[in-house]
Amino acid sequence: MDDFLRLSASTGRFTYGAPRAFSFGDDGRLLWFLRSTGPTDAFDSLWVLDTATGAETRLADPRELSPEPGTLPAAERRLRERTRLVAAGIGSYALSGDGRSAVFPLYGRLYRVGYEGPGEGPGDRSGQGPCERSGQGAGQPAEEVPAAGPALDPRLNADGSRTAYVTGDALHTSPGGRISPADGARWGLAEFAAAEELGRDRGHWWSPDGRTLLAARVDETALQRRHFADPAHPELPAEDFAYPEAGGPNAEVQLWVLRPDGARVRLDWDAAAYPYVSDADWESQTEILLTVQDRLQQNVLLLTADPATGRTRELSRTVHPHWVDPLLPGTPARLADGRMLTAADTPGGAARALALDGELLTGSGIQVRRVAGVHQGRLLIEAGQRDPAEQQVLLLDPATGELTPLADGPGVHGVLASAGALLLTSADADGIRRSVRTADGREFVPADLSAPLPYRVVPVLERVTEHGIPTALVLPRGHVPGRRLPVLMDSYGGPGYQDVSAEPRRWQQRQWWADRGFAVVTVDNRGTPYVSPAFTHAMYRGFSEVTLDDQVAALHALAARHGDLDLGRVGVRGWSYGGYLSAMAVLRRPDVFHAAAAGAAPTDFRQYDTAYTERYLGLPQEHADVYERDSLIPDAPHLARPLMLITGLADDNVHPSHTLRLSQALTDAGRPHQLLALPGVTHMTPNGAREKITALELEFFRRELA
Repeated sequence: MDDFLRLSASTGRFTYGAPRAFSFGDDGRLLWFLRSTGPTDAFDSLWVLDTATGAETRLADPRELSPEPGTLPAAERRLRERTRLVAAGIGSYALSGDGRSAVFPLYGRLYRVGYEGPGEGPGDRSGQGPCERSGQGAGQPAEEVPAAGPALDPRLNADGSRTAYVTGDALHTSPGGRISPADGARWGLAEFAAAEELGRDRGHWWSPDGRTLLAARVDETALQRRHFADPAHPELPAEDFAYPEAGGPNAEVQLWVLRPDGARVRLDWDAAAYPYVSDADWESQTEILLTVQDRLQQNVLLLTADPATGRTRELSRTVHPHWVDPLLPGTPARLADGRMLTAADTPGGAARALALDGELLTGSGIQVRRVAGVHQGRLLIEAGQRDPAEQQVLLLDPATGELTPLADGPGVHGVLASAGALLLTSADADGIRRSVRTADGREFVPADLSAPLPYRVVPVLERVTEHGIPTALVLPRGHVPGRRLPVLMDSYGGPGYQDVSAEPRRWQQRQWWADRGFAVVTVDNRGTPYVSPAFTHAMYRGFSEVTLDDQVAALHALAARHGDLDLGRVGVRGWSYGGYLSAMAVLRRPDVFHAAAAGAAPTDFRQYDTAYTERYLGLPQEHADVYERDSLIPDAPHLARPLMLITGLADDNVHPSHTLRLSQALTDAGRPHQLLALPGVTHMTPNGAREKITALELEFFRRELA
């Protein structure tokens, strides 16, 4: 690998040392976060910034608690894959209801830390020179919480006196013990579909008084098992887990209220008609709110539940003829005046909007992406106004609908809020900046110890074709106009992820590719988010045609504007859905695409999961023609261009069988191709695997597009 790829690998793609996983506690006085000690340190410690003094205190160092890195329980490894968590050390934590203590898992053991304050420390008000104390002053030493076995997903109650956690298939509390029955089901964790596709990655919730738990019961006995073996270590046993394959059975999910006296109450709704639980939590001691969906996600119900009886009542219903987009973060929410805030689409699907008691609050000129809470009597939202590549932070008056910018300007702005305190994050071509603003007007900057980004990249952002497709073009630094460049298409192209964004880290590797002599083109075809609901819903009942048509049309539109793009030499690369796009490009449009590197490609969506696939394609039993049209296996005999297939043999998201089945079909058809199968590599390609793959892709494209 060259210097950039080595730097990218050693710095966790420029994330090590950057603060992350922020949470406000103690009514906005404390800002909790995770951060490692520097740009090449992968092991995150738990920190708190006390806004009373400006001091940063390290409360827990994983290497002090466990000098030798341990082994993650299998269930935690899978949960980290679902939540895309790659950091080592303390990967996540949960705060008590008062925000003064936290609990976290570390290699299957549980630890609790507390912070009272106000603390005294040498950290100044600028946030520079953070206090390196551990367990001193206002911080309490990390103490191990007794657990019945390898533990994960711990949650503290309101005052931090009890911890709920999962070990094996059971939900426990400490102090206490097992509180879920031994009935053959899994308790307290989100099932695969909820964690991977529905945005719910937890399965138990403390009541406001800290005595009662709401818990998910998951029965996966009807699901098929997916198996993984490491061919590099045949002496090791294979692993397996339950997987909901499109058209097949889903996990049966129930919600139960578990009382301290041992009594249990099941929440009652029509689970046969609405099997997906996409959200649940306590609204008060006497009310639970939950969101349920039908299997095709065309009908979404917000329900109120009585924890004493389990009876539920419908509060609102959202219906869409294609699918209801996944939950807008921060909704549903009940405002102080009792009105219910929900997500909605404006007429014609022009914008993702907010509604109060069903009445639209925002219009088609703004794409709402998240509700961050209430600030100064107004709703605090993240939204796009001018360009889908950018995001602003706005205050929205629920009485008048008036919008006031709080963090504006070019780039991507985000916010976290609590009791008048704000954490504002801004990202643009010059980097990423964070600032904490207290309710009384003081400001602090959490220290960022990550490596500086090697490149200042300002991609050329353009909207093309009659659909207004967002595109980006990155050229070599110092490019001389008139010099023809081979094109490298580098796109994701699938639902749920936006590629063309002003966030700077995603352009670093693309600039590296450009400096190797390519014009790098990225296209957010119809089906991707944040342009409009109508733009996203264009993928209904079919991935392949819309994806490929838009990628080709956008490429030709850019070439018409930028004459240095050599359409006689076009390569395409991608991962996951981007790998599907890449393989499909050379299989179906060899007249446009001349070589492809396809990583972790879902080559046949009949073998992908229920919640994702059926949302867009329907049930395979009812739409067999759609699934056949979107499968790449029948295209294998038509391969006429160089194709490199890449898969991680430990990938539990896009199982390696997807790539291997396409490789087998190509071999049966006598079509030469390359296959790179990587033992032990998961879908997220951590620990430098992605950079090693990139070096091999560079050799491939230089050879095939020379």
